[in-house]
Amino acid sequence: MSSPARVAQLYATPVGKKAVMAVSGLVLFGFVLVHMLGNLQIFLPAKDGVHAIDAYGQALHANQPVLLTARAILLLAVGLHIWSAVKLALLRNSARPVAYAQSVAIASTYASRTMYWSGPILAAFIVYHLLHFTTGHAHPEFQFLQVHDNVVRGFSDWYASCFYILAMAMLCLHLYHGVWSVFQSLGVAHPRYRAGLKLAAKGFAAVVAAGNISIPLAVMAGVVE
Repeated sequence: MSSPARVAQLYATPVGKKAVMAVSGLVLFGFVLVHMLGNLQIFLPAKDGVHAIDAYGQALHANQPVLLTARAILLLAVGLHIWSAVKLALLRNSARPVAYAQSVAIASTYASRTMYWSGPILAAFIVYHLLHFTTGHAHPEFQFLQVHDNVVRGFSDWYASCFYILAMAMLCLHLYHGVWSVFQSLGVAHPRYRAGLKLAAKGFAAVVAAGNISIPLAVMAGVVE
């Protein structure tokens, strides 16, 4: 059997789908962390009249091949992640086509029980985020590579800031369960380390969400202007 056929055969199994979801999740976890760190440069002082986050944006766009490659990898990771999630959800539903008359959560967390609807909310947010700060189609005052001013003007609208904060709360739940699931899918979640790994998943999710939420809050409070 050829290698592509073996890969397809492996992916057809629930274990294969979980592995693809875990690996694509790792790529996305790395991205949201780096993206948050880049965005936090909005708090750094300007140098020679140029805002730090503007210089960061210009540096990213200066190397188009690298930027386009990174975007292609992210797009592939998002596609695989969503496709695997849909396939796993269909498998779960087919295994139990008739819902329980009364369902009581025993071992599951709130984050795990909201994964299948926090995911679509985050997907909608990503589309809006791209239209808002990447293409400018949802930002009437958008100016290319004027990142600092775009962020300040964008988050000056309270409804946009509130939507971002809500989306980051969803991201926090999604990341917590997602990171913990990756440990399990990759066979790292040994019972001896279970408590520590769960704490690491919670810490990662909280740091990313808090870092991102701090930006619209700072704009609305007038700390960043």
